[in-house]
Amino acid sequence: VIVLQTYFRRWHAMKVVQNLMEEKRLRLAWEAQEELQKKKEKEEKLRREHERRLNPKTKEDFELLYHALELWRQEETEWINRTLTGAERKAALCGLLEQEAQLIASIGRHKLNADEENQQKAILHFMDKCAQPKRWKAYDGKITEVDTQYTLRARELFEIYRSISMSGIPKDERLDVLLTLRRTVKEHECKLTQEIVELIDREVDLMSREVKECNLEGLRKRICTLFLQYIKTPKFNPEVAKILKVPPDPLNLYKNVNFCHSCENYLPSNEFPVPANSRTIGRCHLCYKLDNEAQQREAYLKYKLILENLRKAEADYQDNAKIVFLVQHQDLHYMIENIWGCQSALSACSDLYDLVMVRWDKQHEWSPWNTIFLTKEEADAHLKLCNLQEAYQATFIHRIKHKHIRAKNYFAQIPAMASFLDRSDNQANAN
Repeated sequence: VIVLQTYFRRWHAMKVVQNLMEEKRLRLAWEAQEELQKKKEKEEKLRREHERRLNPKTKEDFELLYHALELWRQEETEWINRTLTGAERKAALCGLLEQEAQLIASIGRHKLNADEENQQKAILHFMDKCAQPKRWKAYDGKITEVDTQYTLRARELFEIYRSISMSGIPKDERLDVLLTLRRTVKEHECKLTQEIVELIDREVDLMSREVKECNLEGLRKRICTLFLQYIKTPKFNPEVAKILKVPPDPLNLYKNVNFCHSCENYLPSNEFPVPANSRTIGRCHLCYKLDNEAQQREAYLKYKLILENLRKAEADYQDNAKIVFLVQHQDLHYMIENIWGCQSALSACSDLYDLVMVRWDKQHEWSPWNTIFLTKEEADAHLKLCNLQEAYQATFIHRIKHKHIRAKNYFAQIPAMASFLDRSDNQANAN
């Protein structure tokens, strides 16, 4: 019996060791896979950021460019002040200023090209939106699509515009497109259509005289511009009335209009950023952007991504969260910079692309005083906790509570937040 027990214990110990070794192997393989995945994601992120700087298209791309320019300028200025003195320092600073001016001019040229390209994309997207059929979901989940006479009209105009704006097509096809356009606009008699017809006749005449295409570019652009104006007129394209930002009735323009004290223009209310701590309407989006490009040159893309992820996460809770939709990226920028120190509360990781904001107490909706700033992995682990008091040390909890108090003090001056603050205080007293 003793011999049998010895062999059994030996066999059992070997099985336990084998299981432990297998678990260790799987764990190491998983860690290596995770590390490789993180490395690939980081390389892909750097590649995308490099591509965005080389070929900027959006305003966020240009924010990154101006931010990189400002970092370079600060580094160069610091080096000059540290190593040079007197006349040499002044000469170096003048040279740096010239380089900065050249780089700003280069960025401006890129911006003009990007604006032109984006404008054309926006026009095509606008027309495609008008030409979309009506869709609705049936009780069985199937999507039903129906074309109305207005969507068909919008689609017809969209196809004509796309054809008329194409370049490099044969002469015969161009003539067919011009004749189709002429028949379309002749359906309505007005000053605009008469001008389009005159321009079409002029182009046909010049093409018959074998005029080079490069000399017809200006004329063709005028035709496209006037035809776009024709398409945006609800009288000729009724479907466009539902999508136009500018209402057809001028009296509606007087509603929700505010005055920008910087550019001194009257603009719709949606053209003004309104941070949570704002009490009055300040400058418009464009003035803020120009001021940022000229002075601070901050890149807000990272903060916008954090806020976007936060709003998606709060929407998934489906508990009627409201505060997160009142907070703007300027407020989040203040919180991350001044309260959380641009780093994870646990690991002190400072890569903002890898950091997220989540609820501190997941039983209550997110707010600046019910949040914690962590990496994505730490956030996943944090949200699985059932008892925060047992999971974290008292000193760590005290530090987080102190940050919550600072956030409360910052947002307490905001009238819109007052009711939420009172409600959170009542919940805290009840607990």
